[in-house]
Amino acid sequence: MKKKIILIGAGGHAKSCLEIIIENNYSIIGFIDKNKKIKNFENFKLLGNDKVLLEDKYNNYYYFITIGQIKDYKKRLSIFNKLKKLKLKTCIIKSKSAIISKKTNIGIGTIIMRQAILNYNSSIGQNCIINNKTLIEHDARIGNNCHISTGSIINGGVKIGNNVFVGSGAVIKEGIKIIDNSIIPANSFINRDIL
Repeated sequence: MKKKIILIGAGGHAKSCLEIIIENNYSIIGFIDKNKKIKNFENFKLLGNDKVLLEDKYNNYYYFITIGQIKDYKKRLSIFNKLKKLKLKTCIIKSKSAIISKKTNIGIGTIIMRQAILNYNSSIGQNCIINNKTLIEHDARIGNNCHISTGSIINGGVKIGNNVFVGSGAVIKEGIKIIDNSIIPANSFINRDIL
């Protein structure tokens, strides 16, 4: 039996998430968005704004945040904290094309997208986006509420704090530490700690 899920957000990132959520055996019953002009999204109906989270009739469904995190982590974090406070169910979404070590830990509310590779003993926090074709090497630690963008390479032993955005194509050298709330530009090579 398919699990029922409500998506939070109907922008570009949500489009990237749809098929991956469906392939994980979820039935999308609708979405939540503050933009009242959006009446449907890819044939899924607008259920309302975040007041839907308070409605008893939706208590037994799963919720998943499909809002991206380019340069502003606060919106995703606020929604995730609200879901936790209301004790609503969320989940981990993994693309079937991702390669994930059995020794990798992944936090709730995280999505692992297409062709991502998560190697031995890596760890991903809660409410993260690990985007398409990202490589997370052995023993790397990614904090909570991070967005690791397309094609990024996080080498072995890297430690990334909470609320970090890593731009597309960035490469972080092995053993580097990156402080909370950092923004790593696209296509950059990080070879020293950001503290």
